Amino acid sequence: MLLFTVKKVIGGLLLPLPFLLIVMATGILLLWFSCWQKTGKIILSSAWLILLLISLQPVADRLLKPIEQHYPTWNGGKKVDYIVVLGGGYTWNPEWAPGSNLTNNSLPRLVEGVRQWRENPGSKMIFTGYAANGNPVSTAEAGARVAQTLGVPPEAIITLSKPRDTEEEAFEVKQVVGNQPLLLVTSASHMQRAMNFFHAQGLTPIAAPANQMAIDSPLNWWEKAIPAALYLGHSERVWYESLGLAWQWLKGEQPSVEPGQ
Repeated sequence: MLLFTVKKVIGGLLLPLPFLLIVMATGILLLWFSCWQKTGKIILSSAWLILLLISLQPVADRLLKPIEQHYPTWNGGKKVDYIVVLGGGYTWNPEWAPGSNLTNNSLPRLVEGVRQWRENPGSKMIFTGYAANGNPVSTAEAGARVAQTLGVPPEAIITLSKPRDTEEEAFEVKQVVGNQPLLLVTSASHMQRAMNFFHAQGLTPIAAPANQMAIDSPLNWWEKAIPAALYLGHSERVWYESLGLAWQWLKGEQPSVEPGQ
């Protein structure tokens, strides 16, 4: 548990916004409290410029698009008995509309999972994810409850509430599915890393990416020219997944097979 917490804290601090704010703070300290004035100016100006650039739509989405396009949208073909929807951000407030409890990447994953379930009559949906922050409802259970409000019957749902990250999710799914093929539903930006973990467990997942965010369609010029938190979030996904893939490589994880296999 301690290692998991340390990994999350360090990973969080290395994301673009906190990391660049730390760099900016370093530049400010040098400007105010040292004789390294020029160095402070360079550090502060560089961090500000990088933050500006990665908050612009053309830059952020150009970085994100190659990661999201590694696997195409799954529009049918081979029928499967299991559809695995990986957990993401969530909370649980029974007074909210059910879908409002699925934050970040979770709701688009669930919607795609339900779509795939309807395309595979008789299949079962598997929801994964632990109970974060002492929440009495786990990520998996939250997803299952929302799916039921969208017409998925309880007998078609399996919840796996132990895994805390994608590697553990792959292990727990293996115990249920064995060697049977499955549809793996997660965010398009996360799919490559997730496929690596599932292949490492000897599973045969079919990628069904959801939550594509890099925009190709025309936008107003001001939407491209004005920095926005939305596009900073897109850049954050690039950095987060790149760190995750680098960590997989350092651990010696085998790469996934080519898309479509």
